[in-house]
Amino acid sequence: MAGSDSLRKVRDYIGSMPSLPTTVAKVLEVCNNPKTSPIDLDKVISLDPVLMGRVLKLINSAYYGLQNQITSLVRAIIMLGVNTVKNLALSTAVLDRLADKSGFRALNMEGFWRHCLGVGVVAKLIARKTGVDSQRLDEYFAAGLLHDIGKVPMNNVISDEYVRAMGLADRERIPLYLAEKRAIDTDHAEVGAMIAEAWHLDGPIADCIKYHHAVDVYEGKSRPILLAVIVANWYANREEVGFSGSLYPEKLNPALLDELGISRDWLESIDQAVAAEIEKASVFLKLKS
Repeated sequence: MAGSDSLRKVRDYIGSMPSLPTTVAKVLEVCNNPKTSPIDLDKVISLDPVLMGRVLKLINSAYYGLQNQITSLVRAIIMLGVNTVKNLALSTAVLDRLADKSGFRALNMEGFWRHCLGVGVVAKLIARKTGVDSQRLDEYFAAGLLHDIGKVPMNNVISDEYVRAMGLADRERIPLYLAEKRAIDTDHAEVGAMIAEAWHLDGPIADCIKYHHAVDVYEGKSRPILLAVIVANWYANREEVGFSGSLYPEKLNPALLDELGISRDWLESIDQAVAAEIEKASVFLKLKS
């Protein structure tokens, strides 16, 4: 009964969350058209001055390290690509809705978002290492950045139950998502999938939110991104990049590394690169200021 009540509270909370801006929905719609041009995307984003300002702030940040200041959005889209700018717009909009310090009661907000940044950064490094097209790198970053968003409602609306779930995970030395399932009758991947559905997210980002603890049952088209996020999540937990709430995550299946085409030695050599990239990517969490 307690689990059902908690799940109802989470569902009600997600149902009452503000939807993503209409502009972002239009951005996703426009970018689903393979014939979309930089001018088409510029016209949509320019309708929302706040979103346009945030995207330009990101483009001109250390995250991209461009030598010259970019003041024209259409030029930025030409330089970075439609897909990259789409993922920047989506990521900033989601964080704007979720990165609220006052709501965090169980997990520490700074530790949680640093973990998410770490997963995004490592997923992007994996993509670069495996030869993914440069215009798709930020799709890997966005998928990693947003993979754990299901934890936010659980923190905000059922914090006492969530603390108990974390305690159960610690006592029994099991992954947090398994403890969530036992204590609350759902887990953060399922809750994240509810958010993705409510906000009409699809594709690789939605898949990584829903399946990053269930790769064995995944049959979609985004397996390389999903594997990168799973490996990046393992790395961030092992190296204690931020804090995901899970002290005893699942062991890494070596077959996933083989499938991605990366080695354990390479993963163990990227610590300095990860730290540097996280500092650059921290601009994502400062966009509301």
